[in-house]
Amino acid sequence: MLLYKDLDTRRVKATFAKVRTAIEAGDLRSPDVKKLSPTPYWRAKLDHTNRLLLQFARHGEETVCLALEVIENHAYEKSRFLRGARIDEAKIEHEPLLADPSQAGAARIADALPMRWIHPTRAEFELLDKPIVFDDAQEAVRRLPPPVVVVGSAGSGKTAVTLTKLREAEGHVLYVTQSAYLAQSARALYDAHGYENPAQEVDFLSYREFVETLRVPAGREVGFPAFRSWFDRHRQTVRSALGDLDAHAVFEEFRGVLSASAQGPLDLPTYLSLGPRQSLLAADAREAAHALFARYRQWLHESNLFDLNLVAHEWRPLAAPNYDFVVIDEVQDLTNVQLALVLACLKNPGQFLLCGDSNQIVHPNFFSWAAVRTLFWHGLAGQAAQHQALSVLQANFRNTRAVTDLANALLKIKQARFGSIDRESNFLVQSASSLAGQVRLLPARAATLRELDAQTRASVHHAVIVLRDEDKPAAREHFRTPLVFSVHEAKGLEYAHVVLYALVSGQRAAYAEVCQGVTPADLQIDELAYARARDKGDKSLELYKFYVNALYVAMTRAVESLVLVESDTQHPLLNLLGLQVAEAQTQAGTPVQASSRDEWAQEARKLELQGKDEQARAIRETFLQTQPVPWTPWSEDTMGTFAPRALDRAQPSNKPRQALLDYALWHGQQAWVEQLASQAQFAPARRLAPDGNFGWAAGFIAQDSQRVREQAWREVGLLRQRYLQPYTARNFKDLLRQCDQYGIDHRCPTGATPLTMAARAGNLALVDALLARGANPLLEDEFGHTPWFAALNRAMEDGEFLQQSIGPLFERIAAPVLDVQSDGRLIRLERHQGEYWILSLMLAGFKTQRTWCVQRPLDLYRYGKGFFADELNATLTGLPEHLWRAQRHKRSYVNQVLARAEVHSAYLPARRLWARTTNGHYLPNPHLQLRAHAAADAPAWRPVYQVLNLAWADAGSFNPQVWGASLKNYVDSLLRA
Repeated sequence: MLLYKDLDTRRVKATFAKVRTAIEAGDLRSPDVKKLSPTPYWRAKLDHTNRLLLQFARHGEETVCLALEVIENHAYEKSRFLRGARIDEAKIEHEPLLADPSQAGAARIADALPMRWIHPTRAEFELLDKPIVFDDAQEAVRRLPPPVVVVGSAGSGKTAVTLTKLREAEGHVLYVTQSAYLAQSARALYDAHGYENPAQEVDFLSYREFVETLRVPAGREVGFPAFRSWFDRHRQTVRSALGDLDAHAVFEEFRGVLSASAQGPLDLPTYLSLGPRQSLLAADAREAAHALFARYRQWLHESNLFDLNLVAHEWRPLAAPNYDFVVIDEVQDLTNVQLALVLACLKNPGQFLLCGDSNQIVHPNFFSWAAVRTLFWHGLAGQAAQHQALSVLQANFRNTRAVTDLANALLKIKQARFGSIDRESNFLVQSASSLAGQVRLLPARAATLRELDAQTRASVHHAVIVLRDEDKPAAREHFRTPLVFSVHEAKGLEYAHVVLYALVSGQRAAYAEVCQGVTPADLQIDELAYARARDKGDKSLELYKFYVNALYVAMTRAVESLVLVESDTQHPLLNLLGLQVAEAQTQAGTPVQASSRDEWAQEARKLELQGKDEQARAIRETFLQTQPVPWTPWSEDTMGTFAPRALDRAQPSNKPRQALLDYALWHGQQAWVEQLASQAQFAPARRLAPDGNFGWAAGFIAQDSQRVREQAWREVGLLRQRYLQPYTARNFKDLLRQCDQYGIDHRCPTGATPLTMAARAGNLALVDALLARGANPLLEDEFGHTPWFAALNRAMEDGEFLQQSIGPLFERIAAPVLDVQSDGRLIRLERHQGEYWILSLMLAGFKTQRTWCVQRPLDLYRYGKGFFADELNATLTGLPEHLWRAQRHKRSYVNQVLARAEVHSAYLPARRLWARTTNGHYLPNPHLQLRAHAAADAPAWRPVYQVLNLAWADAGSFNPQVWGASLKNYVDSLLRA
């Protein structure tokens, strides 16, 4: 039995010891261990009232019992791990005991978690998304006081260690890294299994998002493709001075040298005075480069582009000491000025943790640990950091032994050729894998390539990596898999099997320089000895580090096996690496099982989240081909076409009128019903507005208002039941077949995606099935509704749905954060914050904010003047306990949250999320902007009322005498104010 680090057994010490002894002896009967279906957890009896929550894992042939949590007084609903799952204690108690312990073991193993490594003596484990046992080096890092600097190879568990230390910090803490996907993944790991630390407020941000919290830069960030196009236009004018330096090298000079200093962009005298190894250029070429850099800055301004280095210089005065502790992951991807900007936001300069690996530098930034130490000596990190030793994590828990050995051989060549980069990166990697793995070298012959393509093209577990983006077309001539990446794209990814195509042969000269003068005898070492290059003026490391680092990164993407395909199989680097062309009988490899359609759909979704849109699109075109739906989904465009005909009393056909009525009832757009009743005299609409003039408004005033309400509510209920019925069924095979035919995110007749319909129906099994096939939970309809907002919209009207379905749906499809822009800066709302929930209710309920509700008739129209605090509180108090704690079940708490985030509030931090329209009523701040989740070429931010489609939501309003000012006019008045 392994014990979770946060397991508290103080009140049940004696009984816990007995249960532990029994389970470790293989006795599951005495502690009455039983499965808590349908969860993955088990429970053991500690005594009459207390239970021990368990899970089982497998390490090799060994079964491991994980003790997670003590549940006191049968209070399963309060369990952090069960997350509100309904557990019927009576049914558990009356389940028949498993008579044969071996049978219990078989059941255990069926859903056991895999564990890659366990400590031979330590019985404590950490828990992120999965249980992790730290080795001695990782545990030593976890216990270090800040400041901490961690150097670790790919797969060394750096992120797990840093997140564990982050969980232990107090106050306002920050995790920041270059990659937005890594930041999102780290957040998911941190939050896994409902983890919360009430002593801290934590932000997970990409470096770009961190900058946006200070101020959102105008325009778009410049990327290498745009830079290359610009540089190609100026290449001839600087060729004589810069020689054969390509766009990649010049981009690195600009980003890693000229604009990277924490003291500001280098002026010409400072740039000319740099040492020979501090720049890619010789002294006589730097003047031309500096002049070109000035033109680069002018081009950025004229093209509405920004460079994050230059932004970091400009934003430095905005940096305030807001954070008590900071973790910077993959620090090698940041430049000095970017690092300095982050550290400037610390309250106490030494309260940080940095981690990275200089062998994985593929971003153009000229990073070195020596430069980081220089930052410390300039006082940016305090006196403690200046003398802080670096911690090295040498174990590799990702790659098999064969892949690790090859990567180590490359590190030996790198050191023998260029000398030690620095003391901190001077180590080899130790594989902790129990698998031998395989590395093969194959000749780039047509027959070999065809056979390799046939083996790999249909599997999501095989990827092809080339050196640079411009090398991908050549690879695609031979490999039909959609999973073709450049090294820059592949960083951060991992695949079981990787093919490296022409990395060395495609750059013969560069890789010949990488191994020039290195002999096999130089590699006969077991560890790297620290030795700097003899020639201080030798720029070889700076010029060729991209090639050696890129090859290292590409190799370490392979978890199990690696294949190098080269036309020059006798290249000296390949010989030094000990690679020989595989024997004919072993070249073919083992047959590969084709991945299912669902697996490809999941891979496409994963790549979309990582920003790999090119590969995700290729997957959809290759393996997920779909056809258009045979119906016309409801949409703003469709109804905008129908409306003039539907409202024309002379139009003989009722088809557009019925379509508009159904659309109006589905979306809660009662104004359209009013128009259909009064203008078109449409009988079904008139039944919902019997006076025939002002419809529902008059109906409320008339004596039969209750009858009108109930009739309308029945109409809405019947219509929604009709359209939701297929999505409430337990057997949904036909729906999944439709998804295969039309695409997982196709538009249903109502205009919603299948995931939105399943979420609104509360069908958790269907939601899980759609998510498993790669459904996108961020897709919006014309009212800005994601699947989560659609479910939340229903929950605001349906108390039973709120209590039973919203909790499980939240865990599956709710956005982990809400990103809004207020006063020109990013405001990130976390799930545990009251503002997250109130703004979510406003966004989810806006389209129906003029809808009356028969269950809660508080006003003529439910939110006629805006969102009413009492109504918001009524919805929030219906949430499950783990989402909205009982301490918040007070109107005063909601009032406090509303007041502190109001546009005129003096509260700090000022969020300014909504405007008070009258006493107790609020609407979203008209100046607010929401981050877009649309196509990459779409604007990054959109005004909130554009997202909510205010003009269309208000389009049916036609009678100001009854309705008052239209919603659009009302919001416009707020804008003017």
